Amino acid sequence: MQVIDIMNSTMELNKGLGLFDVFAIASGAMISSGLFILPGLAFARCGAAAVLAYIIAGIMVFPTAVSMSELVTAMPKAGGDYFYITRSMGFAAGTIAGLASWFSLSLKSAFALLGMGIFAALFFPTLGMVHIKIIAVIFCLIFMAINILGIREAGKTQILLVLVLFFILISYVARGFLSFNPQNLSPFMPHGVLSVLSTAGLVFISFGGLTKIVSVAEEIKNPKVNIPFGMMLAYVIVLIFYAAVVYITIGVLDHEVLSNTLTPISDGANVFWGLSGMIITAIGAVLAFVSTANAGIMTASRYPLAMSRDHIMPTLLRKTAKKFKTPYVAIISTTLFMILTILLLDLYVLVEAASTMLLLLYISANLSVIVMRESKLQNYMPSFKAPLYPYIQIAGIIGYGFLIFDMGKDTLLIIALFIGLALAWYLFYVKRKISRDSALMFVVERVTDRQIASGSLREELREIIKEREEIIEDEFDAFIKNALILDLPDQTSFDDFVRMAAHKLDQRIHIGTENLIQLFIAREKQSCTALRPGLAIPHIIVEGENRFDILLVRAQQGIIFPDAEEPVHIVFALIGSKDMRNFHLRALMAIAQITEQHGFDQKWLKAQSIDDLRDIVLLGQRTRR
Repeated sequence: MQVIDIMNSTMELNKGLGLFDVFAIASGAMISSGLFILPGLAFARCGAAAVLAYIIAGIMVFPTAVSMSELVTAMPKAGGDYFYITRSMGFAAGTIAGLASWFSLSLKSAFALLGMGIFAALFFPTLGMVHIKIIAVIFCLIFMAINILGIREAGKTQILLVLVLFFILISYVARGFLSFNPQNLSPFMPHGVLSVLSTAGLVFISFGGLTKIVSVAEEIKNPKVNIPFGMMLAYVIVLIFYAAVVYITIGVLDHEVLSNTLTPISDGANVFWGLSGMIITAIGAVLAFVSTANAGIMTASRYPLAMSRDHIMPTLLRKTAKKFKTPYVAIISTTLFMILTILLLDLYVLVEAASTMLLLLYISANLSVIVMRESKLQNYMPSFKAPLYPYIQIAGIIGYGFLIFDMGKDTLLIIALFIGLALAWYLFYVKRKISRDSALMFVVERVTDRQIASGSLREELREIIKEREEIIEDEFDAFIKNALILDLPDQTSFDDFVRMAAHKLDQRIHIGTENLIQLFIAREKQSCTALRPGLAIPHIIVEGENRFDILLVRAQQGIIFPDAEEPVHIVFALIGSKDMRNFHLRALMAIAQITEQHGFDQKWLKAQSIDDLRDIVLLGQRTRR
């Protein structure tokens, strides 16, 4: 079996997106049919309580929003949920997740472009389905070109679309409030509580675009701050917009009209603004569908890119334009798939299936957080942690399972067929080419006390953190990468420790074990090298030139240093020749900065392996030269 190393299969993408871009992409991906078409259908099912159904649906997205925020700040890589599911639960689950994400998001984007036809008919009543499809294809090609030209250009386009859309919606709510009829809220819940819950399932997909911003995480500046903050800002603001717009629409439209319309917002605007208001909100709807399609091409195309990096898909899909630093082959492939979908397929059943896939992906994302945390991987270091772990993840999994159960048989059969085909692709194309760790293997290790993981995931996470924190390795890092490490399980006397340390260091420095022992003892007699409780940094000068080495020590039960107040658990032993004095001082400064970080001692004592001890130092925050 040929095993391919995917550690170095990445290609540089342009980090052209900032906080406002994140907000605009996440917002634009949420506001489309869910706001401009579904309110009428929701009202027909549960009456004025439709506004409550939207709020419940928004709350149900929250577990995945915080789980995705945690995962993306730990691993800001292209491919979003595909990448996290693969690294947490393995490549079989990742293959299904990647194809499902790409399939689902592409279908939703294609459907958004076709949805423009419903509003185009308000201006051109003679338009047929053929004309609507041609318009959708043209817009597909336009956004393909924008996305190829650069992520920054695509982001600017998205910001403009969202700003105009928000202005229209704010104006609609403000003016509609003056014409609001409170009597339209009665009866509030004519069909009972269950109708509200089922309607929440219907409109749940309205919030589905929120988490897709994580698929372009690799192209976002300062992702550990901008992604979670931008996502949460979009989530709160769009949820408020949904509730406010649906509430106003219920208050200004007659029940009979609202129950039988596919253009509820435009019909509502017609009540208090007349024909001009109807046209303005129809333009807003078109902008919303265009915004969803633009965000869809941008985010969906990163899935084949990420899968090709991992050799799940052909390597051609990872090709990046040198000038624009955009994955043009993946963008073109995604656009062609959307065009074929628009031209050839009946989207309604497939869109429902895509919604079910989205729910499966949400379940997988919440499971991924649980697996990553329970793996106790040292290098899983999210800058944002989901609150109320694991209860919020478990609640999300149960809620999404309930919504899936509520889907029809046809949809579930399509999902089963899709999963079967994805597994077949994994078994016959992927499995023979890839041998990789997943966090699930580390969980199994903890339960069975058997070593089955190779450490490749730990290394990959370390490289991701270095990229995220923009760590540029210096000379101290080079020494730490090759440093000797002692892991002492029992309490040790100072003499025994010095003997072990000297023996280990002499294997590299070659000046005699006894000589090193005497130097360490003499240095300790001058002054205690235990600089604070639990930490000691014994350092000595040796004969010769261009000599320097570091020994890292974890003493789980402690080393009894002569004048230390308590046992020492952390030791950095340094030896160097006189000509290395300047670097010797810089190394001492680096160690001081790293060991003063909050929680360092706890991390050091809880590290699962020698490699974890090394990574704690390599990824420590300090001034680098």
